[in-house]
This record gives sequence, structure tokens and C-alpha cells, in this order.
Amino acid sequence: MSNKAKRDKCHLSKRIRFACALILLSAPLTSQAAAPLATPDVDDIEYPSDEAPSAAEITLGAQLFFDTRLSLENDRSCASCHNPDLGFGDGLRKSASSNDTPLLRHTPSLYNLAWNQVFSWDGAISSLEEQALMPVVAVEEMNLPIAKLEKRLNGVPGYRRAFLAVYDDADINKSHIARALAAYLRSLTSTNSAFDAYLAGNKQALSPEATRGLVLFEGKAQCNQCHDGANFSDESFHSLGIDDRDLGRGGVLKEPSLNHTFKTPGLRNISRSAPYMHDGSQPSLESVIRFYNDGGGPANHKDKLVKKLDLSERDIADLIAFLGALSSNEIVVKPTAIK
Repeated sequence: MSNKAKRDKCHLSKRIRFACALILLSAPLTSQAAAPLATPDVDDIEYPSDEAPSAAEITLGAQLFFDTRLSLENDRSCASCHNPDLGFGDGLRKSASSNDTPLLRHTPSLYNLAWNQVFSWDGAISSLEEQALMPVVAVEEMNLPIAKLEKRLNGVPGYRRAFLAVYDDADINKSHIARALAAYLRSLTSTNSAFDAYLAGNKQALSPEATRGLVLFEGKAQCNQCHDGANFSDESFHSLGIDDRDLGRGGVLKEPSLNHTFKTPGLRNISRSAPYMHDGSQPSLESVIRFYNDGGGPANHKDKLVKKLDLSERDIADLIAFLGALSSNEIVVKPTAIK
């Protein structure tokens, strides 16, 4: 069956769409028609057991997210690398590991993960619950084994009360910790940007520059061939010709045709989360656009979609204006630490 036929079958239901997406993500990449740009719909979020989290569960997840006790040395939290003031990135090319050496890849933003089907740059993680715990237990990141994590949190009376209230279970365990963190991550949504107002009918919501940028995005610049749909991501994997040793998706699947391919990141609030690319090699949106305009990187594994664009200086400025119009004004309040 062709990739197109597989995609057509994915319209049958949310669950079938999800299963089909996982099949497609394991297949060699081919060009597909871009999905229309849109505003994310909360009805399309896939919740565990088809049940949205309660406000109390989200609050508990936020408290865990900002708590340095989730790291072995009590010196870093999830928010240390995913800073809400920096678009839930960290502003660094690559964060420092637990032994102060740079991590392998750039820290991505967390906005709109609720609508994602696969996670991490190489797609190795298939659930938000798994993703939520991965940095906590990873030796090079927060370095706290699950057994120590459970013991530590069970020793905090406030956490025992909170977990009992949310899960009707005073015993704090891996599953409930992952659920709470994932509940908070799913709450980090961006759906009310100037572009969303434009889609809703307010044609004055975009500046003339941003309006021209939208035309370029869907036309001459060909950005929407990969950055499409409501989240501005095809949820697939591409090589931009960046010449490094990171095999990306190919390393996960042991498939040479996918070597050096990485997941297309979403663009919601993208202007807040510089630098960019899986290796953090582009310091600004302008440098990203110029990188694409020049035809991407020099490596011979570059995706055929990446080619010179012949954009003018005004085109580049207009694209930057449009990308800026994808930001919204969420206010993130750091919770009080549980004792």
C-alpha cells in the first residue's frame, strides 16, 4: 500500500489515525500534500483512557515540573531546561548534562505537545507519559532512578496528600508521577495567536508584512511542505543537510534511509525559543530562513524538499513577521513548592 493510501485510511477515527501515523513514521519519507494551516482543536487531544485531566492533576504536575527534588542532586528541575520565560526552551545551543558536558541535542519547546503523536527529535518516544519521565531518569540529565524518585516523593507529606486527593492512592508510584507530569505538559497550549484570530475572520489581526509572510510560507518559501496543519508540523522526519554524526530517526529504527532525519518541530511560539534545529546551530529565526534560502546544509543525506529558495531581503523579513504572529500570550505561574 502506498503512503498516500495509508494516510487516506487514517481519516476513519482518531485511534486509527494515531495507529496509521506510527506506521508512516517508520516508513521512508515521500512528499505529501500539505495539510491546511489551522487552529488546534481540543477535541482532537488523545487523553489516556479518553479522560481529560482534572485541574488538581494539572496543578500536581506543575508542582512536580518545577521541583528540583526530581533530580539526584536536588539542583535542577524540568523547568531548568524548559524555562517558561524562554518558550519552554533554555536559550542554549545545548544544555549542560549532569556532568557539565553538553547534551547530544538542543532542548525543544514544550508547547502543544498535547496534539503530538511521537516525541523527541528522533521519535523514539511514543507517549507523553514516557516523555515526561525520560529526563528525570536519564543519567545525563536529572539522573534520578525511579526507585529513588518514588522514595523521595513518598517522604514528602504534602505530596502524599496531593497524590491521594488526585489518584485516591497515598502510595506515590512511577505511573502516577508520569500521569501528573503529562497532565501538566498537555496544558501547555498555544491556540490564540494573531494568526488564529486571522483564521477566525479578523483579517486585520496580521500586519501587512505578516500577511505577505503567510503567502510566502504557503508558496515560494514552501515552508508548509513540512510545517503544516494546526501545529505547523507534519509529525515526520527530514534531513536538512546538517553534517554531524547524529543518526536521528535512522538510529532508532536501524534504517539507513532515515539516517540523519529529525522530527519537524512545531512553530507555535517559535519566536520565543531560540536557538533552533536539533543541534541548536541556528541562533535566530533570520538565520534559519537564510539557512533554508541557501538550500540547507551541505551533507549529501539532505532531503530533496530542501533546496535553494531565491528569497529577497523583504521576503525574509516578511517570513519573520509571520512566524512572530504565531505567538500567543500565555502566562505561566510558578507554583508554590510542596512540603
